[in-house]
Amino acid sequence: TYRPNKKIRSAVFFGGGDIKQIATVISLKSKEITVAFMVNNCYIYRAKNKNNCLFTMSAKIVYKDYNQNESLLFPPTLGELVPDNHPVRTVNAVLDRLDISDIESTYKGGGTSSFHPRMLLKVIVYSYLCNVYSGRGMERLLKENVNYMWLSGMSKPDFRTINRFRSERLADGRFDDIFRQIVLILNGEGLVSLKVQYIDGTKIESVANKYTFVWKGSVEKNKSRLEAKVDAVLKTAESVLDEENGDCNAEDIEPKDLAERTERILEKMDRQGISDKKLRKSVQKVKEESLPKLEEYQNHLDTLGERNSYSKTDKDATFMRMKEDAMNNGQTKPGYNIQIATENQFITNYGIYWRPTDWGTMIPFLDSFKERYGRQSDEVVADSGYGNEANYAYMESNGIDAYVKYNMFHAETKRKYVNNGFLVQNMYYNSIEDYYVCPMGQHMERCGTQHPVSDLKYRSEVVVYRAVNCKGCPLRGMCNKGRADRRTVEVNHTANGFKRQARELLTSERGMMHRSNRPIEPEAVFGDIKFNHGFKRFRLKSNRKVRVEFGLVALAHNLRKYIVANDGHVENRPLNANLAGCLA
Repeated sequence: TYRPNKKIRSAVFFGGGDIKQIATVISLKSKEITVAFMVNNCYIYRAKNKNNCLFTMSAKIVYKDYNQNESLLFPPTLGELVPDNHPVRTVNAVLDRLDISDIESTYKGGGTSSFHPRMLLKVIVYSYLCNVYSGRGMERLLKENVNYMWLSGMSKPDFRTINRFRSERLADGRFDDIFRQIVLILNGEGLVSLKVQYIDGTKIESVANKYTFVWKGSVEKNKSRLEAKVDAVLKTAESVLDEENGDCNAEDIEPKDLAERTERILEKMDRQGISDKKLRKSVQKVKEESLPKLEEYQNHLDTLGERNSYSKTDKDATFMRMKEDAMNNGQTKPGYNIQIATENQFITNYGIYWRPTDWGTMIPFLDSFKERYGRQSDEVVADSGYGNEANYAYMESNGIDAYVKYNMFHAETKRKYVNNGFLVQNMYYNSIEDYYVCPMGQHMERCGTQHPVSDLKYRSEVVVYRAVNCKGCPLRGMCNKGRADRRTVEVNHTANGFKRQARELLTSERGMMHRSNRPIEPEAVFGDIKFNHGFKRFRLKSNRKVRVEFGLVALAHNLRKYIVANDGHVENRPLNANLAGCLA
């Protein structure tokens, strides 16, 4: 029975006029007269009517069997728990087809047994595929994740073993060979042709501390000041001893000569018993403080080489401006310039460089492609950051079609540029007699040749042209803004010829196709790596280790696309004869 505003703990359920069961009240709404009962694990619900309440009984609740301590007569294998189209099976199948003899050659016999290098390689590659970049993370997943357990065959190397294998066993070009074999597999299956390279670069921050910088200009300035100070102290001591004339040029001083010179002065002071304690203290300070500091400066310069900076905690990292600038103040950070070549968004080549700009990396990058695959691509597509005379000359000499923009490629199409008759590019040029004609009709004759040399040691030829006389010219204010009476222009005919060839290629039908593909080739790959997979900073130090780390990132990217291309199903099939010969 039910009474409004009264607590009901139990009720009698009537069915067909007979008392059936004492039911427990589960919920009660007094205003709407809603009562729900439970009888023998069955729910009884109200079907509301205007004048009465009808109750219906639901089906009996049944739970699935739950027993954590149940023993199986035939326990399942780990392979049964991994789906057939899971990415871990693709990693396993692909890496089983590779030749890892170079990695195996780093192991020595004797001692305890080692974890199999193929197993460690699979674990690391699959971890990079899953955005796990730390050795400790890999160690944890080997104990918790069934995919890792299956891939490793229940082996459980610790993070030190994983990190040592990654940074030492895979370094010195051994992982480069692994990457090459993967790309040749892609080439054998028709996913890449290796006939075109879409090239671009990005900067990735080093693991080094951003406040451990060493600047070349600062080191050179402090070194010269300290050398002059040391030389002054030694000259003063020599004048007192009257042994040497001290006629030395501070610029010609070597640290070794200074050390020998200081020792001689101290020995003579001891023999002659110089009473000037202040002078002896100054010479002794040179020996104990100044000379070691000069040696430190020289070590900095040796480490810098051609660079203008480096980090003390990662001496191969160079300070450069990054796109990821949290402070928005243009702060430089230690990092590396990463260059990649892509085709169908597969990475076919990669390189690590210290130069912050792209234009100085193209020639060594193209050389590395040829060294990696034994051939050069037919076409190269890149943005204007690579368009200079040295790069154009290299590509022409190697028979490469250069679909590479130059700085003024888009500006030359603007009306303001085209209608400006005072630009030397828009002046009439007589190639037979070698002279230009200015807007007033005056000839600008050739008056000399210059041969500037770039920091990449490339020697250009620049021709100088000069007008006969600009005095009294009504257009002088718009044409010649210099103080000289005659306008002088410098023209690099070789570079202009390369630019004309590049424009013809870029404006052709195939060039338009390459220009539309370039933004979605390497730039999309960098965006995927950085933002979708969170790789924005290296975790290893030095160029040789960073090269391995980014190679793993590139290989993981290629495998992701390979999995998609094969719909997750990759058979562990033998290689065809031609591809096997290439890998060998």
